[in-house]
Amino acid sequence: MLIYNVTINVEESVKDTWVTWMMNTHIPDVLATGKFLEATMTRVLVDEEMGGITYSVQFKVKDRETLDLYYQNDAERLRNDTIKLFGNSLVAFRTELEVVAIEKPVIASATEFLFTYGTLQDKEVQQMVFSRILTGNKDHLKAHTISKELVGGLYPTVTSTANSDKGVPGIVYIISTDELKRVDIYEGDAYFRKKATLASGTEAWVYLGKSES
Repeated sequence: MLIYNVTINVEESVKDTWVTWMMNTHIPDVLATGKFLEATMTRVLVDEEMGGITYSVQFKVKDRETLDLYYQNDAERLRNDTIKLFGNSLVAFRTELEVVAIEKPVIASATEFLFTYGTLQDKEVQQMVFSRILTGNKDHLKAHTISKELVGGLYPTVTSTANSDKGVPGIVYIISTDELKRVDIYEGDAYFRKKATLASGTEAWVYLGKSES
């Protein structure tokens, strides 16, 4: 993928008119050629010694051949439209950028707080469940204590207690809704999930043994 970047310095006297024309006419006309995938218009946050206000418009194009077709069939006509309307009120220069890589977040949206006190703190378990290592903060689950009974004879759970001073130490992570569903599968039928208020005041999901339900 390539990015066809046009940087334009516009005189302040025509700035508002030019921006409106770009948004409503010129950029739609460029996209209407069918050569570009999308366009992004930004204002460059710098004080220009030459005066005026600088903008950058970036057009994404799939390959060199398509960009060359734009140069051959469309560019001159569209540039002339700009010159007819704004003449010497703006200065533009163009650059081509080659996209080397596009990195995206591992998760789309981390909005769920998860309190852990057992195996989910283990990095190998996290890699298995989330395909990544989590980063969290220490917290306490109030009015609960570690149960003497282990789930399946192996795994810890917590039980509520009347002693408000008691609390279960653990780590709270922020994960996505999809990742929370993965935890449901990992914890299985022996646990159920509910919201609880932690010592920090955070509302987080916590998994309790079915005997607590």
